[in-house]
Amino acid sequence: MIEFADFEKVELKTARVKTVDIHPNADRLYVIRLDLGGEERTVCAGIRAFYAPEQLLGKTVIVCANLAPRMLRGVESQGMILAVHDGEKVKVLGVDGEATPGLRVT
Repeated sequence: MIEFADFEKVELKTARVKTVDIHPNADRLYVIRLDLGGEERTVCAGIRAFYAPEQLLGKTVIVCANLAPRMLRGVESQGMILAVHDGEKVKVLGVDGEATPGLRVT
């Protein structure tokens, strides 16, 4: 069990999906370029089986922005897009309507 103080360390932000590419070395991953409001990042996301690229383009998603970068099959991922999984489907967490990229989620 984590303490509340541990959760406060997690930095969640809004981000707009700019590009979605197929990962060159992984069947289940996309390489996604995000706009975090004045900053762009690349993240790798294992959602290829659940979303076509055009379903993600322009979408405002929620990102864990303060994770250490990690190499995923040769591509550096600089965060993590939040999603829920019900055992069958994956649903990316996002913001309906217009939301400024880079806003802190509280």
